[in-house]
Amino acid sequence: MKKIPGNTDYPKLIIGDRELSFPFILGPMGVGVSLSRLVAAFANEGGAGILSVVCLREIWSQRLKKKVSTYEAVTKEIATARALSPEGVIGLNVMVAVQQDYADSIRAAVEGQIDFISIGAGLIRDLPKINHPHKTAIAVIVSSAKAANIVLYRWEKNKWRDLGYELAAFIVEGPLAGGHLGFTIDQVTKPEFQVEVILPEVKKIAQANGNIPVIAAGGIYDRADISRMRALGADGVQMATRFLATEESDASLNYKLAIVRTTKPEDIIVSPGSPCGLPFRVVVSAPMYQTHLRAGREPRCNKGYLLRKDADGKFTICSAKTDNQNFFCICNGLLASAGYNPQEEDLYTAGANAYRVTEISTVKKIMDELKGLT
Repeated sequence: MKKIPGNTDYPKLIIGDRELSFPFILGPMGVGVSLSRLVAAFANEGGAGILSVVCLREIWSQRLKKKVSTYEAVTKEIATARALSPEGVIGLNVMVAVQQDYADSIRAAVEGQIDFISIGAGLIRDLPKINHPHKTAIAVIVSSAKAANIVLYRWEKNKWRDLGYELAAFIVEGPLAGGHLGFTIDQVTKPEFQVEVILPEVKKIAQANGNIPVIAAGGIYDRADISRMRALGADGVQMATRFLATEESDASLNYKLAIVRTTKPEDIIVSPGSPCGLPFRVVVSAPMYQTHLRAGREPRCNKGYLLRKDADGKFTICSAKTDNQNFFCICNGLLASAGYNPQEEDLYTAGANAYRVTEISTVKKIMDELKGLT
């Protein structure tokens, strides 16, 4: 990978067998925000871009005007990103909560020789057995030292190394992140659950287990935040919301403008309404969320990405199918906000610092600032 000029004070970050020019990772934003164009632009600036796998089969089915599988969609998205960034570091995020697509997404990523896979929205429980000649780097998203220890225990117990996987990094995500959170709503504001507290705890565990790289995530916005995380032991940082309202982002214009017009911290809240059961940070002004507050959308689920297994082992359960008082259909809302579901209302998710975004910018402009070039 070519070296990109910038602030040489930043430490080296290696994920698997790839070295980043800058220890910056683009957090996956789904649905349809962190796609090939945004991810490649970020990777071309010397960071690591992570594709979001959520609803990719719906997105590619619409693009091709025919039904495609998750495996096909992930394969096509990786190939598109790689064509736009032949030398860049590109990863794929897989959500444990999206149970039906989990294994096929990993298979497509491995066989497409993705640089690494990040796994979150639930704690990693299994990895599919795949015959492939190269090791696949796995970065696991954790929200506590306890979670990191569980990952290490499962890694050894299940002998995932023997299946061709390498535990390449811990991504320590605090409660200021956007989307699904690994905390209860009560924990989100408590000091002991903030990234500044959990990061050093996970760092100690990582150092005691082969010095696994530790990447800080959640609420990181500018160079001051990066310096603060580095002082706490972070080997790199993951950012997402800062890049949501960029020209390269595949969010709809309405989504980007909603972020720019979000001017106060209280405009972004943590809601309990996601059908997968995890707390979910959302922009209050989002049309679907406003409809949810008055239980105005008919309970239904016609996309099925967050279906869970019933007593017979079939994927049929989704809380949004039957309960519009306590849950809302995030799959349809997020697809709408990416321009793939015009018959539904938009749903906007973002990190807690989204109110600091004041303009639609470009990846290069933001990255130059973070590198210390401007």
